[in-house]
This record gives sequence, structure tokens and C-alpha cells, in this order.
Amino acid sequence: MNEVRTLAKQTAIYGFGTVIPRFLNYGVMAIFYTRIFQQAEYGVVTELYAWMAILLIVLTYGMETGFFRFAQNKENYEKVYSTSLISLFATSTLFLILVFIFIGPVSFVLNYPDHHDFVLMTAAIMAIDAFCAIPFARLRKENRPVIFSIIKVANVVITIVAVLFFLLAAPKIWENNNGWFRKVYDPAYRVGYVFVANLIGSIATLLMLLPFIIKIKPAFDKGLWQKMIIYSFPLLIAGLSGSLNDVLDKVILRRILGNETGLATVGVYGAGYKVAVLMALFIQMFRFAAEPFFFERAKKEKAKETYAFVMKYFVIAMLLVFLGINLYIKGFKFIIGPDFRESLIVVPIVSMGYLLYGIYINHSIWYKLNDLTRFGIYITLIGALITVLINVFLIPVYGYMASAWAHVASYGSMIIMSFIFAEKHYKIEYRMEALIPYFIISIGMVVFSRVFNYSNIGTELIINSLLIILFMAYAQYKDKILTVFFKRS
Repeated sequence: MNEVRTLAKQTAIYGFGTVIPRFLNYGVMAIFYTRIFQQAEYGVVTELYAWMAILLIVLTYGMETGFFRFAQNKENYEKVYSTSLISLFATSTLFLILVFIFIGPVSFVLNYPDHHDFVLMTAAIMAIDAFCAIPFARLRKENRPVIFSIIKVANVVITIVAVLFFLLAAPKIWENNNGWFRKVYDPAYRVGYVFVANLIGSIATLLMLLPFIIKIKPAFDKGLWQKMIIYSFPLLIAGLSGSLNDVLDKVILRRILGNETGLATVGVYGAGYKVAVLMALFIQMFRFAAEPFFFERAKKEKAKETYAFVMKYFVIAMLLVFLGINLYIKGFKFIIGPDFRESLIVVPIVSMGYLLYGIYINHSIWYKLNDLTRFGIYITLIGALITVLINVFLIPVYGYMASAWAHVASYGSMIIMSFIFAEKHYKIEYRMEALIPYFIISIGMVVFSRVFNYSNIGTELIINSLLIILFMAYAQYKDKILTVFFKRS
């Protein structure tokens, strides 16, 4: 299908703007951080980034999807864009002011009473990133993935350069300098410079997006805004619950295991988690392209057939990514430092959890298309509840392994609930049972690679590569996957 190949091409371009920069951020920087920071120091980075993920959902409050939903009417396009942009500017500014005023209590709640600066920088990063969400959504809506990708890559490159300067070059300059540099740079600040660099990257992104911000004619339509809020607010709750599923384990780990021990455990777990996050990057890459694609196809003939077709090949493609990450884990392990590699045991579990999340993202289009976003609340709240219960009751017994399995249980339950609700409101014949053999084969291959005693690394690479080729051969024989993706339009 030409439509699906178009989606695949756009997904690949968005990959340049999501997978590559986030791989640099999660991969390259994880290599760096896990070699210069102690486990507890890296735990600070992991935990505060988890808070960022949670609060960023609150600060965007579903406006991205609301923008796509209401921007379908071309006559109101600019009004929808301006209204959503002004809304996010107002709420992001208010958030930053409130954090500044109540910095003491906020820092106490987050368990950083002695690091108000960390909290303030985290708040500033979130406020800027939330505001930038709508200009990025406009680029996606207008099918301008190249500009989108260039800005995303530039953001990460600037952040990485800043990190390397503050943590590698600056200490040497400080040692050999007796002037002004010693007054503005503190080599003991260490972890703090991670947030300084991130803030620099966010400000640079805002500046790059200015051409898409200042060219609009400011117009705030209160009636339209109320409609968007009514539509988007359930997505806020659903998104918040989904974000809790993703990051709450890092927050709970510290509080259950104690402050210092907890931070060290969060650091170790977060490092292994970074490897599994490679799967999430591909899911995010797909979501950026798929969301506007699904809305645009909604009114066309055979839309449901298109959605089912996309689901099938999405799952097959993501299982290939799952195999790539887990069968070549001895290569990916070098992303993190030796002191953190015990947590690689969670990679197959967490990466499978993310694959299930990708299936849910695919399937959840039914309630977004039909203005039934309240079902997103029900589904993700159930998932969040499962996450909390597993983490609270099983972390004391199984440590961070409980957190890893919580992802699989949570996202699996969300898929089941989504299918149950969709049965009555927007049923699509996905024929998911036909994909079961793919899951059995891929999971069996990963288990085999863990228990088989390879004689050397060369043998392991050859055998595991053959396993991936066998999986692709099966996919080609059964569903013609290579033909679908690479046949000329």
C-alpha cells in the first residue's frame, strides 16, 4: 500500500530527528555519564529527568493532539495554532513563576532541599520544552520532517557540546587559569552542569523555532480554546498516567530503598534502562509520523483496513528492533560503564514493555478519532495503578527487577483494556492472533541467546545474526515484509 510506504518514509525522516539525537543523548551521554559519575550522582540525573517526563505531560496538557484534531479544518488552522500557542505560553510562564516563588517547598517535596538550583533549571527546561511542543506539532502537521529533524538534532548536539565543555574541557581550563574563569566555574558542581547544558539546548531550540512563532498573527479564540481543553484534558490525564507508567519506578525506588542507597540503585537501574530505551526511541519516531497520518486518513475509504495494515507491519518491524537490541547486547553494553552493567538483565524485559506500549499507541487512535478521549483516562489509570502496586509491593523483595516487569504488566493490561472498549465504539479487525508466532519466535531467540554457551564472541555474532536473518525470512515468507517496505511506489 502506497499510504503505508509514505508513512514508513516519513517515519524514517522523523527518525533522523528523534532516534539519532536521542541515541546521542541517551547513548553517547550515558557512555560519558556512567564513567565520570558515581552511581548516586547518576541517580540524581535519572530521577530528575523522570520528574521532567511526568511534569512535561502536565505542562502540554494534551494540546499537541488537540492541535491535530482541530487543525483538520483548514479555515481555522492559523486560529487553532495561535490559540494553542498562546495557551501553552501562558501556562508555562505561570508554572515557572510559581516554582520560583515556592522553590523551598517544591525542592523539599522532590527530596532536593539543598539543590534549589537543580530544581529551578529543571523547571525552566520543562517550561521551554512545553511551549515548543506546538511549533514542533505544526511542523509535523505540515509534513516538514526535515526541518523538524534538523532542529531536534541541533538541540542534542548543542547540549552534548555544552556537557563536554563543562565536564571535560572546563576543569582543565580552571586548573590553568587564575583569572575570571575561576570565579564563574566550579569543578565541584559536576551533576549541576548536566542541567545547565540541557537548559542551553532548550533555549537554543526555542530560538531556532522563533520563525514559526513570531510570524503568526496573535489571536486567542476563547470558545475554540474551551473546546480544545474539553477534548485535550482527558489526554492530559491519560498522558500523565502513561508517563507515570514509564518513569514512576525511578521515583519509587529511591523512596522505598532509602535516600543514598535508593539514588545508587536508581543510577544503576537507569543505566540499564537507557539501553532498553533504544526501543522507545523507535516507538517515538513512529508516533511523530503516525499521529497526523491517522487523523488525515480517518475520513478516507478503508481507513480501518489501513490502520490494521499499519499495526501488523509496525509490530513486525519493532520485533526486529527488539531482536537487534537484545541479540547484540554485548555490543550495546558498552553504552554504560562497568559499574552499571549488572542492570543489563532488565533490557529484554523493558524493551518488550516498550513494544507493548507501541501497540497501545497504535490501537489508541480509536478514541482520539471519535472524541472519546475519556477512555484514555480509564485505560492509562488502570495501567498506572498496576505500575504503582507492583513497584510498591515487589521492590522490597525483587529490587529493580520488579520495576522492569511492571512495564510489561502495565502496558499489557492497557492493550487488553483498549481492545475491550474499542469493541463497542470503533472496532477494527487487527487479527492480532496472527502475530503471536512472531512474538514466540523473537522471545525464543532472545532466551536462546541468553542460555546458549557461545564459545567466543565471533561465534555469538554469527549465530545471532543468522537468527535475525531467519526471523526476516519468516516475515518475508508469511507477510512479504520486504516487499511492502521496499517495493517502488
